[in-house]
Amino acid sequence: MTTTKFPDGWDEQRVRRVLEHYENQSDDQAVAEGEAAYDDQTQSFIEIPIELVPQVRQMIAKHKR
Repeated sequence: MTTTKFPDGWDEQRVRRVLEHYENQSDDQAVAEGEAAYDDQTQSFIEIPIELVPQVRQMIAKHKR
């Protein structure tokens, strides 16, 4: 039997809610959500080489601590 390990603050119920949200989302709702993310002035989107993703994730995790 496999034990599922969730990130801090997450549990099975939260994962199920997120899955339900995206599985029941219409195409128009998904587009609107994506557009809203780009309009959020507190976040930034950057393009990085795939091989740098693990290092960037580590940096973000350290920053959040």
